[in-house]
Amino acid sequence: MNIFDVIIIGGGLAGLTASTYLAREGKKVLVLEKSDLIGGRAITTNKNGILMNLGAHALYRGGEAMTILNELGISLDGGIPSTGAHGLWKNQVFTIPTDLRSVLSSSLLSVTGKITFIRLMMKLRMLDIHTIPAISLSEWAEKEITDPLVRHIFYALCRTTTYTYAPKVQLARPVLKQIQLSLKDGVFYVDGGWGSLVTKLRKKAEEAGAAFLHHQNVIEVDPYAQMKRVSCSNGELFVASSVILAVSPSEAYKLIKGAEATPLHDWKEQARPITAACLDLGLKSLPQPKHQFVLGLDQPLFFTNQSRAAKLSEDGTVVVSLIKYHDPAVLSCEPEADRKHLEHMMNLIQPGWQKEVREKQYLPKMTVVHDFPHIGRLIKPGPAIEQVEGLYAAGDWAGHDELLADAAAASGKRAAMHIIKSHDSKERLMDLGDRTTLSNV
Repeated sequence: MNIFDVIIIGGGLAGLTASTYLAREGKKVLVLEKSDLIGGRAITTNKNGILMNLGAHALYRGGEAMTILNELGISLDGGIPSTGAHGLWKNQVFTIPTDLRSVLSSSLLSVTGKITFIRLMMKLRMLDIHTIPAISLSEWAEKEITDPLVRHIFYALCRTTTYTYAPKVQLARPVLKQIQLSLKDGVFYVDGGWGSLVTKLRKKAEEAGAAFLHHQNVIEVDPYAQMKRVSCSNGELFVASSVILAVSPSEAYKLIKGAEATPLHDWKEQARPITAACLDLGLKSLPQPKHQFVLGLDQPLFFTNQSRAAKLSEDGTVVVSLIKYHDPAVLSCEPEADRKHLEHMMNLIQPGWQKEVREKQYLPKMTVVHDFPHIGRLIKPGPAIEQVEGLYAAGDWAGHDELLADAAAASGKRAAMHIIKSHDSKERLMDLGDRTTLSNV
């Protein structure tokens, strides 16, 4: 029988993080991944030497994911993108102020708007986020930002830093925390795409002793005995004292016997998945080189040239991404309409781009996160699943005020640390019991 200390279901960023911490502590760890690639949505595709992430990806330099990678001894090659920004407003491209000089010269803002913008930037940098009550982002913004256009710019920044278009339900505090991270330390684009991050993280886990199996479609987890039984569709059976569900809340719910009587039911019901339409392009050159980073101010769009800071090709091909954030309140999307809309927006941002295309990737409904901190979220998920000893959850949806990759990495570490602490406590109790028995002999 295949017996382990810990089985991790899901080989995305959360599962990789957890496996590395656990293996470093001497735990016998197995990661089960149903696809042929480890990494989940952090994989990178190679299209004739042009490296494309699944949509635009960036690490927040002051965020939990980067901190964890540093803690694990993983260094990444790449760069910090330039901060010059443009905004798309009424189908025209304007410069977005990023410093005092650009604020004063801005043709986008009125005099009142310029003053409001300067005050907002100062406030965001100095804000004590712990004083922010449990209110929505829109409630905070409507109260704090009086100028309508400055509010549009603020919402665009929020969409870009959270990849989420839901200001009426997003909790203000986590978003403002993410804005502060962006303003203070900026972001980091990874050479070779996020696939290089996945490769390095997996290597660390394997060097510490973790094992990985691909094409393992887990169909059921029986978690109620001391040793949990994990069954796969190919007939394989694995057993462990602890199991981490590093999958979506809906998938985790389906896997567990009696899940309706556990917190998994509430986590699944409160989850609000976020999706986006992503157009990734490999271009021979940028027709409009000034437009490196463009935010949609009156529509939920985001354009970035990732090649301005990261090496994503051998021949100098420029890799750019244009994203349309979906409103989670709208259950359906229109893939073809979104594609045409993104291509039309590219005409405004980079006129003549079609003549420069070497490779193209369109993802009509890419999952950004499986849940995020919102006002309908009554319970912070994980790491332990109460009522079921030895069962844990991790993933981008299991953040405790962290967002995106920071939530995935932080939740993976939380689950691992909880297991390590629990195992150590049990071992101490066993040692104490053995010493007590010997003293009575």
